[in-house]
Amino acid sequence: MKIYVDIDETICHYKDEREYPLAIPLEKNIAQINSLYESGHTIVYWTARGSKSGIDWTELTIQQLDEWGAKYTECRLGKPDYDLFICDKAVNTRNYFVPGE
Repeated sequence: MKIYVDIDETICHYKDEREYPLAIPLEKNIAQINSLYESGHTIVYWTARGSKSGIDWTELTIQQLDEWGAKYTECRLGKPDYDLFICDKAVNTRNYFVPGE
C-alpha cells in the first residue's frame, strides 16, 4: 500500500508559532508510521512547507526526518496549501493516532 503522510502537526509539533527549524518530533507517531514502513508499505511524507512562501525547505525537512528516525520511501514538498481536504481515502491525524497512548 502507498501511504502519504503529512509532517507538521502529524509527526511533529511546535511550542509556539510554526517555525520549521524548531519542530519537535512526536516520537509515538513516528514509531507508528515506521511500523507501517517495516511492514512493507510505501511511505511518502508529503508537506506543504514552502507552498505558500516559496521557500525551499527540502534540505531541512529531510534532515529532520533522518534525525527523528523517520523511515520513509520518499519525501515530497509542494503539497498545496489548503484549509480543508475532502477525500474518500483521507484519515484525520486526531482519529489515526490515539491520544494518551
